Amino acid sequence: MKNKRFTAVATAAAIMLGVCGCAGNTASSTVGGSTDVSSASSEAKDLEEVSVVLDWYPNGSHVFLYDAIEEGYYEEEGLKIKVEFPSNTNDAISMTSAGKADIGFYYMHDVIQANANQNIPVVSIGAAVQNPVNVLMSLGDKNIKTVADLKGKKIGYGGSVLNEAFVKTMLKNAGLKEDDAELIDVGFELMSSMTTGQVDATIGGFISHEVPELENQGFTVNYIKPTENGVPDYTELVFVTSKENAEKNADKLTRFLRATKKGYEHVKANPEKGVENLLKNQNTENFPLNKDVETKSVATILSLAEKDGAPFLSQSEETWTNNIKWMLDAGIITKSVDAKDMIVKLVD
Repeated sequence: MKNKRFTAVATAAAIMLGVCGCAGNTASSTVGGSTDVSSASSEAKDLEEVSVVLDWYPNGSHVFLYDAIEEGYYEEEGLKIKVEFPSNTNDAISMTSAGKADIGFYYMHDVIQANANQNIPVVSIGAAVQNPVNVLMSLGDKNIKTVADLKGKKIGYGGSVLNEAFVKTMLKNAGLKEDDAELIDVGFELMSSMTTGQVDATIGGFISHEVPELENQGFTVNYIKPTENGVPDYTELVFVTSKENAEKNADKLTRFLRATKKGYEHVKANPEKGVENLLKNQNTENFPLNKDVETKSVATILSLAEKDGAPFLSQSEETWTNNIKWMLDAGIITKSVDAKDMIVKLVD
């Protein structure tokens, strides 16, 4: 599986060369590194360690985690957080399923794929962002504002079967044929392929990061949401763990989620402080953050972290079931799986 986030953010990092973020702690110098980011006061306490594998380096999507660390919410729950960065695209799933990490920060569709195609028993214990953030983007001068405007255009994607299926579903929903637009695998050049004119649009960038980053670089950006054009509504980012860990360590995982929710509530009430806490934990060597970009990113994430009837961390079996059916119809998964087997409720 090639992770859409790995591709999108890697290319955004290339765009950011020369853009200096605010000074912060360097957590790790290489992908696959880790950092103990609990405050110094934790050393005097008997805390239980929780290892968390991110989908990438620290950015606005992780603001609730780092805010809870900096504000001491995990310590209040008797926990010490060890954050790890992935060295492979699906480390959040592979490491948790193998018992090498407690929690992974990843994507709902990948959890379904892992269970259906590889029989990997990973489960989601909470939704960090209730609404999709993956969008089809184009620069303003291309004047692509609807799916119909994609006819005859080149669309870049990072080799992800999921993003390819998104585009095909969107085209079909608009009454177009698959070959009415040309899909081009641009690998890690997702953003630069668009800004250099190699493609007319891209799929896989996040409304919460790539859009504000491009705007910060002076580009006008148009974007189209797949879920408004035939793709079923879905939860973007979830906390995953192995089924065995969810059963054996439910109390520890519940305390983690409880503290993370406190982080969310604190960021919602104090977004500027949330950005400040995030910037303190940025990885300046590999993925420096820009305060203006992350301020917009956090604001977007806050607007998407919950929705009517779906508070932060809650999960909908219906949403999972709808996406399982769509993924099966699209050929992304080879067999159907039961949504209730992939969702574990630990907090209200």
